[in-house]
Amino acid sequence: MAAPRHPIPAVGTQRLAAACHAEVPALTKQLIAAIFTDNPGWTDYTAVPRADLRDGCRRYLTRILDLLGGQPPDPDGDDVAAAIGRRRAEQGVPLEAMLRTFRLGGQIVWEALLDKADDIGSAETRQVGSAMWAVVDGMSSALVTSYRNTELDRVRSDERRRHSLIEDLLAGRAHDATFAARAGRELNLPANGAYLVVVARGEGGPRLHMGAEAALGVSGIRSVWHERVDSTVGLVSLEHRGSSAVLHQLRPLIRGRAGVSPAVPGLAGIDTAHGLAVLALDTVPGDQQGLLVSLDERYLEALLLRSPDLTDLLVARTLGPVLELPPKERDILLRTLTVWLAENCSAANAAPKLHCHRNTVINRLQRITLLLGRPLEGQRAYLELSLALAALGLAGADRD
Repeated sequence: MAAPRHPIPAVGTQRLAAACHAEVPALTKQLIAAIFTDNPGWTDYTAVPRADLRDGCRRYLTRILDLLGGQPPDPDGDDVAAAIGRRRAEQGVPLEAMLRTFRLGGQIVWEALLDKADDIGSAETRQVGSAMWAVVDGMSSALVTSYRNTELDRVRSDERRRHSLIEDLLAGRAHDATFAARAGRELNLPANGAYLVVVARGEGGPRLHMGAEAALGVSGIRSVWHERVDSTVGLVSLEHRGSSAVLHQLRPLIRGRAGVSPAVPGLAGIDTAHGLAVLALDTVPGDQQGLLVSLDERYLEALLLRSPDLTDLLVARTLGPVLELPPKERDILLRTLTVWLAENCSAANAAPKLHCHRNTVINRLQRITLLLGRPLEGQRAYLELSLALAALGLAGADRD
């Protein structure tokens, strides 16, 4: 931030400032005393060593007098105020306390100038006051800019650190117990205890509601959420809760589609859980939104995904002739077969779901039997047909 353009102080102001220079040690003691007596509730310098505080006050008061004495301001902002702002931000001193200290220091310098101003008129006194508070305002502005930039740099550094820690967890570094303990401390997560990993994706929109971490925290559920290019990853600590209770809290937060791993023991299991959560997510069709599925609910689909070559062979062997039919007939027969299996192989129960007569269902099933050249009944037939139909739904392929 560029330094404010102050007019060159009048000769009388410069003379008064020069006369006060010798009093900087006394003014410094006065400012330190004022910091801790004038409205102490606003003061929090507990993280600042007394020698550091004294040095900062001395440099600040000296800088005010230097500027009032005619020293030109820094072209890119006040270095003294900026250095104090950086240092106090790093120490965690509230910005309000710093601004209050600058005002107190300005008041102390103003009173010292007035003590030296017995032989000047009211017009010149006003000039001194105008120059004095312009300097304090300029230094305060430099302080605020430097303080906030330092805070922003610290936030960015913390975010980079957090990002790195979570990436290391996903890469399996928590198998090292020392790293797991350190990561847990820095992320405010327990190193031990059960975890769920959530992986969410969204097409052109948010993957989950803003403030998921805070929303879960209200219920006492600790979690961290991590943005990647293609997904959002959440590490959710169960801490003696059942998975179903936590999933109940999670589901309303999902905007895109998400997969959840089974519970894993401790941070050491995060890498494995992440892979399982991705697998669960891959079982969800891409056009579905606001859906969260657990791998515990999708083992069948996950097994098919894990063996794509075998899955293709299974589909071709089990349903190949039906898939070769014209689209309209093919879809009717596949829908009939799906509903019939879901209704425990009962044509009577399937008919209402298909909006047709029971005999129509039987005729369609007979047509499928002829096409496949094998009976539809029997435990193995039911299993193979169910797997093949699940694979078709999972692939979401365009069969037209």
